[in-house]
Amino acid sequence: MLTLVEKILFAIAVGLSLFFTWKGVQRIIQNIGSGKGKPDWKQVAGRAGSALWKFFTFQPVFRFRLIPSMLHGLIGWGFIAFLLINLADLIYAYTGWRLLNNTLIFGDLYRLLADVANVAILIGVIAMAVRRFVIKPATLTTRESTLLDASARHGISRDSAIVAGFIFLHNSGRLLGESFSVALHHAGNDPWQPLISSVARLWLGANPAVLEIGEHLMFWLSIGAVVAFLPYFPYSKHLHLFFAPINFALKPVRKSIGQLGYINLDDQSIEQFGAAKVSDLGYEQIIDSYACIMCFRCQEVCPAYNTGKALSPAALEINKRYNFNKGGGTDRPLVELISEEAVWACTSCGACVDICPVGNEPMRDILEIRRNLAMMESSFPRQLETAFKGMERNQNPWNVPQSDRLKWAQGLNIPTIEQNPEPDVLWWVGCAPATDVRAQKTARAFATILQKAGVNFAILGKNESCTGDSARRAGREDIFFGLAQANVELLNEVNPKRIVTTCPHCLHTIKNEYPAFGGTYEIIHHTQLINELVGAGKIQLVESAEHTIVTFHDPCYLGRHNGMVNEPRAALQSAGLSLVEMPRHSEKSFCCGAGGAQMWKEEEQGNMRINSARYAEAKGAGAGTLAVGCPFCLSMLSDAAKADTESMQVKDVAELVVERMKS
Repeated sequence: MLTLVEKILFAIAVGLSLFFTWKGVQRIIQNIGSGKGKPDWKQVAGRAGSALWKFFTFQPVFRFRLIPSMLHGLIGWGFIAFLLINLADLIYAYTGWRLLNNTLIFGDLYRLLADVANVAILIGVIAMAVRRFVIKPATLTTRESTLLDASARHGISRDSAIVAGFIFLHNSGRLLGESFSVALHHAGNDPWQPLISSVARLWLGANPAVLEIGEHLMFWLSIGAVVAFLPYFPYSKHLHLFFAPINFALKPVRKSIGQLGYINLDDQSIEQFGAAKVSDLGYEQIIDSYACIMCFRCQEVCPAYNTGKALSPAALEINKRYNFNKGGGTDRPLVELISEEAVWACTSCGACVDICPVGNEPMRDILEIRRNLAMMESSFPRQLETAFKGMERNQNPWNVPQSDRLKWAQGLNIPTIEQNPEPDVLWWVGCAPATDVRAQKTARAFATILQKAGVNFAILGKNESCTGDSARRAGREDIFFGLAQANVELLNEVNPKRIVTTCPHCLHTIKNEYPAFGGTYEIIHHTQLINELVGAGKIQLVESAEHTIVTFHDPCYLGRHNGMVNEPRAALQSAGLSLVEMPRHSEKSFCCGAGGAQMWKEEEQGNMRINSARYAEAKGAGAGTLAVGCPFCLSMLSDAAKADTESMQVKDVAELVVERMKS
């Protein structure tokens, strides 16, 4: 189709485009290579299937914002098809040969695919452009008070306009060019290209020479748009097309989204803890900035941002990206990309990690920054000092003496490991049930369940210490390291067959983080054990004459971090309770506000407390009782209920089950 001169000019244009594109790619490779650690290429083979599945189905996208996700699907699936279509168009332009014979069924299906994909992309991109530039939903930007690179304030919209313009030119040019060809060679009718044929009929009767010129011009507009866009590609958010599957394939293997990396504090050669500058982050955290599509979904589910705090996980990733785009490199201090106030507002709930459609982990960046601030700069909210001292001196953040750790069990005849050295179940009571007055009611209720069911169990009693979860998520890796080492040594000596706990934070730490210290155990949540006991007929539950409606608040470290969402609900339903769901539940649950060591400090300034926001959502569900499965959630939501004159009851699942147990 192209003349010799056109072929030469096009080849030159492609060469120049690829040269400048490679310059941008080189800088990306350099920035990623400056990060800590190296990819484990061996894991790629095992992940290739799931990575490709996510890439081709866009499954992560459809978990949120259904209509925009469908529009994104039209564009994305269309572009996957256009990888073949553009190749075929190039071959035709240079040789005059169609890649697939028009007379064969495969050729017919190919042309139908090209026709449908082209229009799907156009519909999707026009609708998305209208959404961004006409409707302008608040979810596609951030507050003026959020620390966001000044150039990103208008740059994101400009980038969207460039990408949308490129897609529109490319696909409209292809549609028109193919319509000229159909009008010229098929009398305006190709049944396998119905949409293009409808346009081709407009050109019937036109001068063939004019149609040929039009076909040439549209080739340059369509494929030329690709050639012109390529050098911009490494700087655009469109780069997520390339880095999303890389993210899915190369992320380090983790036991859960909240698992943090092991640091051997016995190694005296370590001079740097956490991340002070961009290059202190892992290579995968730098990849995150390139994979980010700037959709602000992580911000939309962030409990801190939702209650008016300074934190926006999206802004952090965008600031990293704009720093790179402006040539900032990886020596930029991270506290210039996210404020310390925002760093300490994070509840480590993992919602940003869970919802990200391209696999980014902004929460991990924040916790690495905390490590650096707390251990290298001694810069942290002073309210945390009491909890730190308590964990260092008395092995619990409440700073209660170890000698008082069994007071909750007075009168219950709870066996310790010394009294029952070979239990079937070791109950890890946890600091909150052992020391907090409200959480002690949960402990006493669960003890009643175990005793009624005849479970052979024991507790560590005065030998039990805090798992160190709060210390680790507040950046004090040294405190966590000491507690973890001592606890693993003790547990390995006890060698429990099975561990049960009422605290999801204890469960998460023992299950996912203690293996790095040499301690691998079977540990379950108390709602799991309750379900087992009910199923085995070891506890009998009776329905109350009173029709009780409950709603369950999923603890972040139970549901989102460890995937346990059915067990608590099954326990409630086995007790004859009617369950209604909050709008945000299961893996999409909204945080209570206590995680990430927030339990021990005041919240950063905002327009609402996180626990109040969650309590209001629970009350709006229409239930009379709010059920929980975590002592932190119990404390936070009970506090929120105190401000409500018509408060709903807040109870642990174990308490609700005990109320309906046969005597």
